[in-house]
Amino acid sequence: MALRTAVQLTGDNLTIDDVWAVAVDRAPAALSGAAREKVLRAREVVERAAHGTNEHTYGINTGFGRFVSRSIPEELAGELQLRLLRSHACGVGEPYPDEVVRAAMLLRANALAKGFSGARAQTVELLIECLNRGVLPHVPSRGSVGASGDLAPLAHLALPLVGEGEAWVDETRLDGAAALAAVGLEPIALEAKEGLSLVNGTQFMAAFGSLALARARRLAKTADLACALSLEALQGSRTSFLPQIHATRPLPGQIDSAANVLRLLNDSAIIESHRWCDKVQDAYSLRCAPQVHGAARDAVAFCRDTVERELASLVDNPVILEGELVSAGNFHAQGLGYAADLLASVCADLAAISERRVDRLLDPARSRGLPAFLTPDPGLNNGFMIAQYTAAGLVAALRAAATPLAGLSHTQGKLPDGGTWQRWTARGVPRSGPSA
Repeated sequence: MALRTAVQLTGDNLTIDDVWAVAVDRAPAALSGAAREKVLRAREVVERAAHGTNEHTYGINTGFGRFVSRSIPEELAGELQLRLLRSHACGVGEPYPDEVVRAAMLLRANALAKGFSGARAQTVELLIECLNRGVLPHVPSRGSVGASGDLAPLAHLALPLVGEGEAWVDETRLDGAAALAAVGLEPIALEAKEGLSLVNGTQFMAAFGSLALARARRLAKTADLACALSLEALQGSRTSFLPQIHATRPLPGQIDSAANVLRLLNDSAIIESHRWCDKVQDAYSLRCAPQVHGAARDAVAFCRDTVERELASLVDNPVILEGELVSAGNFHAQGLGYAADLLASVCADLAAISERRVDRLLDPARSRGLPAFLTPDPGLNNGFMIAQYTAAGLVAALRAAATPLAGLSHTQGKLPDGGTWQRWTARGVPRSGPSA
């Protein structure tokens, strides 16, 4: 890892590719020099508010939520922040996947690096060091309600920094203090506002969104590849993909998808040999692929823009603006929720049109002379008959899971690329936000 280029955290220009590099490929991260200066200046504002003033400042010398009217004496400022972490770390259920926790650690450090939260530089740097040295907080997956930010998950994420909670080191689950000691780190004692700065945000939602988008971009390209192969096998036509057609409906994704499939079919002897056959037009799943794949590309682009804006955004409360602490609501995650719901729908639709092409390839009545169910020895062999049933069942499950109002239970497993797949099963209980 020491030989790899570290992702520099500035608070302003983190990308989805950066998140993938750190969360999945295990690239290191580092706080940039300019960001460290911003963090130090912001901390000075918090210090002024915390010491020598009787002015009520939320989360610094007051209680939280409904207890905002309760004054907290200066000597208990650090204890207030520690108790905030303890009270909020009440998640339940199976833990989040490793890659999601790593992504959330990176995103929270990047948010603090913006210099609007007021956490100390050593707190931010400890979080980054935990990420780089493989201290992975144990974070239960049930507890976030989305609209109010990822309070419970982020509290679990932060507890190991103070030597509490639990974390994994080399696949061993340890208490927070032991986990830090195992990699040569020591816990910190929180000071004014730091607990609040660590738990107020949308980082788990943004982590899921970032990793899902990285895979969705691959999925959109793979869909074009699968379509081109299906067109060859079914002796389809290139006509539906000609640029002159798509120029009359100038949707960027549609134009790009059509051009991609046309490029993949370039010099195809199979397609050329059937140029003058008697078939008038191809089935929807082939002929309308640019329209469906293209709409998916445009939706993914919208979701990517939404998530990457979030990666560069200030998500905390209160925040430091022009030397003053200001209360606001940037921890609210409505935009991420919409993007996550849209992305789920996109993936389900790409799966649906792909399954229809699979069905056509297997059906001897519609497969243009291909062996029934693609087996050379029908009867003794069943070919891909039941594989298509499975695909159809998965599409139905994806449709259900992509429904925004469905409550979901969560299971997971490993992907070939080293990542983790997620399955969310509808339970009929309303959810709030993409990480609920």
